[in-house]
Amino acid sequence: MFVRYSSLRPLALCLALLAGCDRADERVELRFWGLGREGEVVAELAREFEQENPGIVIRVQQIPWTAAHEKLLTAYVGEATPDLAQLGNTWVPEFTAVGALERLDPWVAASQTVTRSGYFDGIWQTNVIDGGIYGLPWYVDTRVLFYRTDILKEAGFDSIPGSWPEWREAMQRVDGRGTERYAIFLPTNEWAQPVMFGLQAGSPLLTENGRRGAFSEPAFRDAFTFYIELYRSGLAPVMGNNDMANVYQEFARGFFSMYITGPWNIGEFQRRLPADMEGKWATATMPGPDGAESGVSLAGGSSLVLFRASEHKEEAWRFMEYLARPDVQFRFFQLTGDLPARVEAWQDSALIGNAYARAFYNQLQRVVPTPKVPEWEQIATRIYEAAEAVIRGGVSIDAALEALDRDVNELLAKRRQLLDETNSGS
Repeated sequence: MFVRYSSLRPLALCLALLAGCDRADERVELRFWGLGREGEVVAELAREFEQENPGIVIRVQQIPWTAAHEKLLTAYVGEATPDLAQLGNTWVPEFTAVGALERLDPWVAASQTVTRSGYFDGIWQTNVIDGGIYGLPWYVDTRVLFYRTDILKEAGFDSIPGSWPEWREAMQRVDGRGTERYAIFLPTNEWAQPVMFGLQAGSPLLTENGRRGAFSEPAFRDAFTFYIELYRSGLAPVMGNNDMANVYQEFARGFFSMYITGPWNIGEFQRRLPADMEGKWATATMPGPDGAESGVSLAGGSSLVLFRASEHKEEAWRFMEYLARPDVQFRFFQLTGDLPARVEAWQDSALIGNAYARAFYNQLQRVVPTPKVPEWEQIATRIYEAAEAVIRGGVSIDAALEALDRDVNELLAKRRQLLDETNSGS
């Protein structure tokens, strides 16, 4: 019996449609949560990844930074986490502690793209918790000095000195130019500066594996005293961020000559300072108590994490590897202005040849993570509250630091209990 060709056509069409359905079913969809501006930009990189990886689709959800922490915790509790996400690197310890994140050591060990040597060591360390790797640095952030080169030169200095004593002398000379002028603006409602000075002085901030505060100990006390004296001697105005209407305008008119801030302000200074300020400002790495080598700064930025509940870990890791490639890192920098985490991406002249960015590259060789405990965000708030109590409230340094240790020890009480129970059971 012969079957006419025309009668086969509907059957062939059905088979083709079924095959198409099978291929569609094989397509893997990954959910990626990005925060703030990065959550918008990563969608463009995701399309490029999809072209290189047919069969994988990235569904990007952009979340505002202000809502991200709560939304991520709620998703974990409700067993609705994405496959992978962006986390501020100070959040990694918290999400590791609750068991939300996949340990990445096996994935890194097998990767030809991700190597520890490709990252700044201090930044890499922010993602290492109890010896395990739980995140990949995505972009980096640290703090350096922005300063008026013309004013500093008038004071007899060609650049920012490397040690605290010389730096203070430079500030005193700058401050002596007249009334209503200050050497440096240190917002009183920021924790970064006192913490940075503490790290420079060698303070661990916390002791006993993160069980207790170390703020009353000599290293932090000496650094805190150095910080407080900048206000008491009139070198820094007693002002918070909300007390200064326009930081760029005040910097341009010489109300202050130095400012410790991050890489986002490179573009802001270039856009907001008047044209006649060109060539009159620069960036420099942080001074330290004993010289430039002790002038460490904060290891900040965002990391990429893989959630343990993901059903598509292999594909999610492939996307993480893609975002970690030096060429993609540089593309991300072009789209956002965020500084790349990969050292290789800095070889492009757009970065290493940028006079303002160079200080950040040099500083990133000397950055230190803040204590990797889930309670760090609360501790950081207590630190600047203690500083304000001294600066504005007349509380003594010793009393403020003793109170800070009491508050921090109370915040860490549950951690002590859990660690002690774990150790007694081992």
